Amino acid sequence: MRIRIKGARLLDPGNIDDNKDIIIKDHLIEAIIDPILDPEENETRTDIKIIDAGGMIVVPGLIDIHVHLREPGHEYKETIETGLLAAVRGGFTAVCSMPNTNPVNDNSQVTKFIINRANELGLSKVYPAGAITQGSMGKTLAEIYDMQQAGIVAVTDDGKPVENSNLMRQALEYCKGLNIPVFVHAEDLSIVDGGSMNEGSFSAFWGIKGIPNAAETIMVVRDIALSELTGAHVHFCHISTKESVEAIRQAKKRGVKVTCETAPHYFTLTDEDVKDYNTNFKMNPPLRSKEDRQAVIQGLADGTIDLIASDHAPHSVTEKDVEFDRAPFGIVGLETSLSLSLKLVHDGFLTMAELVEKMAKHPAEIIGINNDIRPGNTADLTIIDPDVSYEIDPGTFKSKSRNTPFSGMKVRGGIFSTMVNGRIVYLK
Repeated sequence: MRIRIKGARLLDPGNIDDNKDIIIKDHLIEAIIDPILDPEENETRTDIKIIDAGGMIVVPGLIDIHVHLREPGHEYKETIETGLLAAVRGGFTAVCSMPNTNPVNDNSQVTKFIINRANELGLSKVYPAGAITQGSMGKTLAEIYDMQQAGIVAVTDDGKPVENSNLMRQALEYCKGLNIPVFVHAEDLSIVDGGSMNEGSFSAFWGIKGIPNAAETIMVVRDIALSELTGAHVHFCHISTKESVEAIRQAKKRGVKVTCETAPHYFTLTDEDVKDYNTNFKMNPPLRSKEDRQAVIQGLADGTIDLIASDHAPHSVTEKDVEFDRAPFGIVGLETSLSLSLKLVHDGFLTMAELVEKMAKHPAEIIGINNDIRPGNTADLTIIDPDVSYEIDPGTFKSKSRNTPFSGMKVRGGIFSTMVNGRIVYLK
């Protein structure tokens, strides 16, 4: 059976921006055609399913390259199934899973388990990131080549920085030969020193030990230098400070092979929002100052920040329902990411095409996949309703966890449908 998406604006930056209909057969885009105005339109045919997407925007499938699926080992927080159900509800046709599972994804067996489980489910596609070091302990390089053969698209010790600079250099040189990026969790743990929120007047007010901007920026500057030395591709995760944005901006001007991401919470919230010791506002890096938030928005607007990723980090209620300094870092984000990011469009900081680049096209480029909307390509598509308004309700989440700071926030724009391999995997 064919599927026809009709009445929508097709938006694939650099490729198409027009009102067209899409015909999908099996798992492929069969044709892109002008809307048929003939009164004998085949809406009664039984061999074609019509999706009326009038007023909607069809874009290449959104890709989130920073997601914690928790399985294997931490299924009480999230499973691959619940994580991918959250992903398709959030409009993501693919995600890149972080390796801090138990056991850590530092070998081909764990990589294959994650990919096989995702394939069985037939929801969002999963492109795992493998660990840089064995057990993400920062001592010895992991089995990176074997993992690449099994299907990883990047390496990272996300959640833990590689503190040894020479070991990081070795990892970069090795990954340059394999032509895969190294995702960097930029954090100097000696400066963090047990901190729980941004260091400043608000941390002082609440009596919470702070984390200064320098904890992130020192490692950003170090790994820019190592990228410059080796010529390897460094991708910085969850950038949050004005100093990091400026360092990356200047590195790009010099031609250094660096890219970076930020997350919706860093351009939506600040440390001023951390109130009443609510641990759903505790993430790493922490929510920063208003000045940092503006620098992140400017970095997105001028192209310094390449993409938006959720850093979806589910935790159980019992883990979060403790004292602020004892609670784990992290929030869920797959089901709120697009709606929060659309505010950048509504506020005039990004065009819709630029947002699609940051949530679909650039992520695809970084992990080496093609999600162009073209005949013959796989039908991985996201249909956005740009005008729907709703209030974020964690009770409706498909994720197993509810740890979000955005409960009750009113947003405009959301997902109408998600299609993976030509199959409708989510329809509002």
